[in-house]
Formats: sequence, structure tokens, C-alpha cells
Amino acid sequence: MRTNSARIYLDYAASAPVSAEVAEAMRAAGEDAGFNPSSLHAEGRRARALLDAARDAVAASLGARRSEITFTGSGTEANHLALTGVVRALGWKGHVVASAVEHHAVLRATDELREIGCEVTIVPVDRDGRVDPEQFSAALRDDTVIASVMYANNEIGTVQPVEELAAIARARGVVFHSDAVQAAAWLPLDTATLGVDLLSLSAHKLHGPKGAGVLFVRTGTPIAAAVPGGGQEFGRRSGTENLAGIAGTAAALKRAAEGRVANSPRVTSLRERLEAGLAASIPGVRINGSGAARLPSIVSATFPGVDSESLLARLDLAGVAVSAGSACTSGALEPSHVLSALGTGTSDATIRFSLGVPTTLEEIDRVTAMLPPIVASLRRTSPAPA
Repeated sequence: MRTNSARIYLDYAASAPVSAEVAEAMRAAGEDAGFNPSSLHAEGRRARALLDAARDAVAASLGARRSEITFTGSGTEANHLALTGVVRALGWKGHVVASAVEHHAVLRATDELREIGCEVTIVPVDRDGRVDPEQFSAALRDDTVIASVMYANNEIGTVQPVEELAAIARARGVVFHSDAVQAAAWLPLDTATLGVDLLSLSAHKLHGPKGAGVLFVRTGTPIAAAVPGGGQEFGRRSGTENLAGIAGTAAALKRAAEGRVANSPRVTSLRERLEAGLAASIPGVRINGSGAARLPSIVSATFPGVDSESLLARLDLAGVAVSAGSACTSGALEPSHVLSALGTGTSDATIRFSLGVPTTLEEIDRVTAMLPPIVASLRRTSPAPA
């Protein structure tokens, strides 16, 4: 899973390398993955059987029906289809609600909807990145058609009260969507328990292949196709399916579900060890979102007196792969909208350390030991502006 064992990879929230189990599932799909599941000949029927088996496996992982699973090309596409698809189905009009800390995939979709005439309300969060259910409820209106709040944040790891928010939306007749891309590896995904109408996933965050995503669409939820054409994916997303990627997605979700109970506590202990080590050895370091329930895997740390680009470069030279905030904006070192929403936006370096199942105690201790002299050196030579 690692290309260089001497390096330390702490950027699993950006992408988790394909696992051996997933690679085997994709290999096992074999030549059947090369045929078109919409064809009626024997080869097409074998491809259809492969597609149906993967869809059934994903549905089982989500406590859903086969017909509620739509395969997409990414989590970003799933998010876009969820928001724009509901609005299209309801006549390109209505009010839309989203939280201030959503992934850019959701916020850009709301921008698009605003441009076509929808009103959009952005719900603020507290200093730990949490959405207040009362503020969420107050944002809903009689003409609200869809609300979107992510299950867990991709930059600081804050877990939202999705069950409570979904229940509020349901009582008001509002379709509720949750971006579960970061949560899927660590948190339960039973859609009946969560109460969501729409749920987005991305395979490569789960040690699956890139270019493969999932959108759960609860039966009865209004949604129009984003990509018209041959009517694949129950008419929601046309185009011949990526069968190898879909087989890998099903294997990745199954692997995550089977390992969740054992892996979450172990990785939480590593996260806590990293946070304690940083707090004890680096003056002024701040752990973002530390007052909220968070994913086991994400540590967002701000280092006063240091700039992000310099700290990233020094860590990379030292053999540590991390991101500045989120790595999902083409590698850009732009100000974090998430930290701004928390009221803690700053020019100081904020680094996201994201752990994975392969992360070891020895790696965490190596990072904790190497960071203090790096930060001290950067503070002496190139202090960030006050």
C-alpha cells in the first residue's frame, strides 16, 4: 500500500492507496469488466451480473435497496447530482440550505443553483465546526427543497448530528443530503438509522479506486438525471458503467465496514497521541475542532509564526506527506473557508494530518519528534506576519 516505506504518509483524507483486497476484486472482475452490461448477449449478461452483485454489496453496506444505489464517477459528482438533481426534478426553483463548512463540491453546486435563480442559505457553525440544530431548523423555509450537511468535515474532522438534522428536515418536508465521503471509513453508514434521503461516497477515500463514487437515493426522492443519454443507473446517470471501478468500490466499502469496529478506536488513540505530542512540544499550537466529536483520523493543527508552504515543504523533505487544510482544491494553498467559518482563519500555517488504517505508533512518534525543531527553525528564519 506504500510506495516508499521510509516515508510517512499522513494524507489519507486526500486519497487512500488501493488496498490489496480491492486490487484483487478489480483483477477478479477480469474480462467481464470489459463488456457492456446493457448488451443482451452472453458477454453483456456476465457484465450485468458483475454490476448487479456489486450494487447488491454496496446496498448491503448502506442498509439500502439495490435500486437506491447510483454509481458515479466521484464523490464530487455524487454531491453535484444530489443537489442539482433534486432542484431540476422540482422545476429549477426553490430554496436551498447548506452548512458553511461543506466541501467545495457542495458549495460550488449551491453557487450554480444560485445563478439559475435559487435562493441559498448558508448555516453558520460554532468554533468547533458544529451545526446547531436550532439554527439549521430556523434556516428551513416553506419553499426549501433540499438541505445539505456533511457527515464529517474533511479538513478538521468534526462530526455533525446528521440523524437529528435529517429528522428536522423530514418533519418539514425537506429533502436531506449528506456528504459522507470522509465519514465512510470510520462511522456507521446505515441509511435508515441516519434518516438521510441522499448520501454521497467516494471509493478512493476507502482504499478503493479513483474515479468511482456512489450516491444513495432513497426511494421516492425526486431527482433528475445530470447526464442524459442511455438511461443507465436507473435513469439518474447515463453512460456505460465503469465495472472494474464499481467492483473495487464494493470491495472497499465491505472492507471498511468489516474493519470499522476494530480500526476506529486504534486510530483514535494514535490521533490523540499526535495531538498530545504537538501540544506538549510546540508552543502556541492549536488543534482545530478539538471541542467537538471528531473522526478518528484527522488532526488539524495551526502553528503560529509559520507559513503553510514552508512547513509543508520542510515536512515533505523530511519524508512526511501531509496537506495544508484540504488537498481537494488542486493543491492550492488558499485560505480555508472552514477555518474562516470557525472564526479562526489566519495566515499562520494550518496542517491537516490525516491518519489511516496502515498508520503506526512508530510513525506518529517520529512525526511528533521531528516537528518541534522544524517549527522552531521556521519561526526563527521566516516568521509569518502577525
